[in-house]
Order: sequence, then C-alpha cells, then structure tokens
Amino acid sequence: MNVYDGQRIATMLEAHNMIQTDDLSEADLIILNTCAVREKATNKVYSALGRIRKAKKPTALFGIVGCVARESGSDAFKRIPELNFVLGPQSYHKLPELIKDPASKLLNIDLTGLEKFDELPTMQQTPLVAYIPVQEGCNHCCTYCIVPYTRGRELSRPFDDIIKDTINAANTGAIEICFLGQNVNGYKYTDPAGKIFKLSDVIRETAKIDNVKRIRFTSSYPTEMTDDLIDMFATESKLLPFLNMPIQSGSERILKLMHRPDNLKMYFNIVDKLKQARPDIQISSDFIVGFPDETEEDFQCTVDIAKKIKYINSYSFKYSPRPHTAAAIMPNQISEQIKSVRLQLLDSQLNINQREFNLSCIGKEMLCLFEGPDKTGTKLVYRTPYMQQCIIDKKHDDNITSLQMIKITEANKSCLKGEPIK
Repeated sequence: MNVYDGQRIATMLEAHNMIQTDDLSEADLIILNTCAVREKATNKVYSALGRIRKAKKPTALFGIVGCVARESGSDAFKRIPELNFVLGPQSYHKLPELIKDPASKLLNIDLTGLEKFDELPTMQQTPLVAYIPVQEGCNHCCTYCIVPYTRGRELSRPFDDIIKDTINAANTGAIEICFLGQNVNGYKYTDPAGKIFKLSDVIRETAKIDNVKRIRFTSSYPTEMTDDLIDMFATESKLLPFLNMPIQSGSERILKLMHRPDNLKMYFNIVDKLKQARPDIQISSDFIVGFPDETEEDFQCTVDIAKKIKYINSYSFKYSPRPHTAAAIMPNQISEQIKSVRLQLLDSQLNINQREFNLSCIGKEMLCLFEGPDKTGTKLVYRTPYMQQCIIDKKHDDNITSLQMIKITEANKSCLKGEPIK
C-alpha cells in the first residue's frame, strides 16, 4: 500500500511542476511515507525526521504522511516543531495546498472517506507491476493491530473506478496487477442499481484485459476466502498460484485472544479447497510470536502449523504493543528475551520450508517477470509466479523480455538461479 501511495504522491507533485531528487540537500519538499504497524517502524520515522531536520536546506518543507501521521496527530509537531505537515493515509492528496502556502502548518488525519482516489491524477506511466487498492481500512479489529485506528473502518472503492484504474495501468506499462487492501478479499461494493461486486468479480473483469498477464492480491483474511474467490484459482489462469493468507498463531487459544479466526479446522479446509482448485498453489503467512500470555505450548502449536502447511515464504515478527489496541494492556506480557528466542526457533522452521520449496523448483521451467539488474549490475533479477527472486547472468541482457521463461538450475533459501529458455 505504501508503494502505491508513494507512486501517486510523486505523480501528483509532478503535476505541480516538481521533479524527484535523491539528494536530500537540494530537495525543496521532503516527505516520509510511514507505517505504524510495529513500534520499531514508528521509532525509525522520528529518528529519520531528526536527521532530516539537520541535513535539509533551511527553506525546505518536510513532514510525514501515512499511518504514523495518523497515530501521532498534532503530537508530531510537538516532537519536531519544524515539521510543516502531518497528513494521514487518506489525506496526502492535500499536499499541493502546502505548495501554494508554504508558511502554513498542514494537519489532516481524517479517515472518513475515499476522497483521495477522486483527487489523485491519472498515472501517465506505470511500472510493470501496478498496485491497485480495492479497499482501505479493516473491520476485524484484531487485538494487536493498529490498522483500524490508522486506516479506519473498511471502505470499498466503486467497482468501475477500480477497473478504470486497472485499464489505465495496463495501457501505460503494467503487465502484472496486484490488488491491495488491509482486508483485500473482504472487498464488497454495491452499485446504485443494487448489484454487489466482490473481489472475484474484479479479478474476472481484469483477466479480460489483454495487456494484463499476471494477477495477484494481498493481504487476505481467512474467513473472507469464500468459494467464489477460491474458484478463481481454478478458472483464471492469469491469477498467480500463490496466496498470502496469514494465520498469525497456531494456537486456537492465542487466536481467540487475538480476535482472529480460532477454528483451525476451518483454516485447513480452506487450504485444502485452494489446492483442489489449483494443485500447484503455494501459501505464505504472517506470524506473531510472544503475544501476551503465549505459553511454550502455544508457541509449539505455531511451529507445528508451519510444518503442517509448509508455508513457502512467511513474515514473522515479535509481538509489538501498539497504542489504541486491546493487546497492549493485556496481562502477562512476554519478555523481549523470550520473544527473541521464540522468533529464532520459528524462523528456523520457516527457513527450512522455504529452502525445501526452492530446492524443489530445480529443473522446472517458470514464466518469470523481469525486475531489473541487481545491485552489482552483473546479474538480472526476475520474479517467479511464487514471488521468489530468480537471478540470471547479465550475459543474457541482449534477450531481455518483460516475461521470460526460465529454467531453474540452482536454489538456496533466499533465491533461485536460472537460464532463460529461448
């Protein structure tokens, strides 16, 4: 979501005769686009603001947009008095107001609508991968999650607006569409005639666009993985055989404390249905270790579910208390030392899963999306249908195509290596 927001902010400011620069010292406007999902991320924002305050030229305007802006509100001005703007994730389209009146202090953290989508200019050039939000906010209110506070309650965009954005992305360079939402598969829009549209309808209509070759979505909520959406994996070949469906914990007791779906049998049934619909599908997950009152037995249940499902690529974190969340004031908070040990143990199992899947890909041929040269400039980076990074030698750069069939020749935990098939 932040990648999308960053791209649209840049496009909006370019429409006001601004250009991007990588040189902080020459910038006239400096924007930190922020995430508040973990305490560490928020702390990094204020550390960066302190560095920027010292390094920027005196006349430069600077401030924050996104979830930390919403979380901090006017307190951000107290912590960094020199800030010029604090704009929440639904309010960054108001940045041009600051350009018109540089002397003003701009504070807006309103979450009441989707006004920004109407205000933002159309992208004139789109990367190969286009991120298209279908909804923002979340109604599930997991007890650890700050998203309902920073992004608000669920709001689904009009179906026609999503398709319009998708067609524009396809016409201006995108061949992969990634649909976004804090609860993306909870998308539900009723048009003025009373017709209901769901994410499966968005995918079905997008698959009709010739220029679109790959479709995916993130991040999904287990109980919203309805049969109509599962069927998409069987009927729409452009939908990638990869799904991020976070479980967070393998303990039904902890899931109940998290206010997450605590019926693991239901979760396993969804995975089984997905594999029946698309036998080559693979699943990734998110995990939180050290949630309040998590016992060693609870934690072992999490390791066990990681072994059972064999997630191929997962994100795992130590529980981080966030303001405005129920879990932050729960009893029996877990020590950082125990969290660190448990995270290391879980990561060991997740790394085994990832390595095993990557090794199983050796010898297979995959249609991969070109991402660009690596940091050394000696290799080319592609992305497989399972979101794995695949590296090929740059000697093949005379035959680069946006989508390239590659035979996998080597693998380790972190990436694959391959040879293009001519």
